[in-house]
Amino acid sequence: MAADPNGSRQVSSLGGSLEHFERPLDDLDRAIFKFLQRNGRASNTEVARSLGVTETTIRKRVARLLDNGLMHVVAVPTPEAFGPTVSAFMGVSVALSSLLSVADELRRHPEVRYVGMSAGRFDIVVEAFFSDQQALLDFVTEKLGVLEGVTNVETSVVLKVVKFSYEWEVA
Repeated sequence: MAADPNGSRQVSSLGGSLEHFERPLDDLDRAIFKFLQRNGRASNTEVARSLGVTETTIRKRVARLLDNGLMHVVAVPTPEAFGPTVSAFMGVSVALSSLLSVADELRRHPEVRYVGMSAGRFDIVVEAFFSDQQALLDFVTEKLGVLEGVTNVETSVVLKVVKFSYEWEVA
């Protein structure tokens, strides 16, 4: 971790940041999250009207949430948007001295959607999408399997998506 030039936050070697906030999320922040999870295309005016505050308040709050990396606004296509794909979860065991470098390398691959360092059976958990089974095989054997420090990979192929959502309850 390294402090940014103004010393207000720490930046991880994996590209994320660990912000130090003067105040935690409050009820209004949580209400903004809930509203935008239901309708991410809503204007600040619509959000303000629904929550009983001014548009300026919403604009400033949303800007703070975005600037501090607490919220991202993105278009998330459903699996059906691009036709048939192969979705796979991979449990990766690594020499612990290689944990950061393997995770950092995995996040760089465009087919990888999620990389998490974990405690338990696997050291790293990966979710990735491929055009077909051959692309999955190529990834596992030619990209993942050759990384220094990788000692084992267990791949599970998703046969059918029953639920697909990036929404979760904001406490």
